[in-house]
This record gives sequence, C-alpha cells and structure tokens, in this order.
Amino acid sequence: MGEWKAQISIRVRQALRTELEQFAARERRKLGNIGEVMLEWAFEQLKTAGSTERLLKYRIRPPGRHTKL
Repeated sequence: MGEWKAQISIRVRQALRTELEQFAARERRKLGNIGEVMLEWAFEQLKTAGSTERLLKYRIRPPGRHTKL
C-alpha cells in the first residue's frame, strides 16, 4: 500500500494555473500530480538554501550558458 497523503490548498494567479494545466496535459499527468512533484522538489531546494531569501537569489541558467562566478 502507498503512503497516506494530505490535501493542501493554495491560491495562485489564474494565468499560472492555466499554464500548469497545459503543462500537465502535455505530460499526460493531472494538475495535482504536477503540483506534488513541484512542491516536493521546491521544498528540498528551500531546505538546502536555508531560507526563502537565499533560495530566491539563485536562478536556473538556460542550457549551454554556464558562466564562472
């Protein structure tokens, strides 16, 4: 048997929800599944960064555009 899951509710901009729904459809997943994957990944990133302030300082670079710091 799988893990018990708890429901969570969040408010987002309508445009973001629409984009997430479109992405979920392309991935052949449900919006809730995409949200779960993203939330778990983001929380791991937040724990690693240590604070939301530090987390928001980092950016994902586009592929092929690596620069030295």
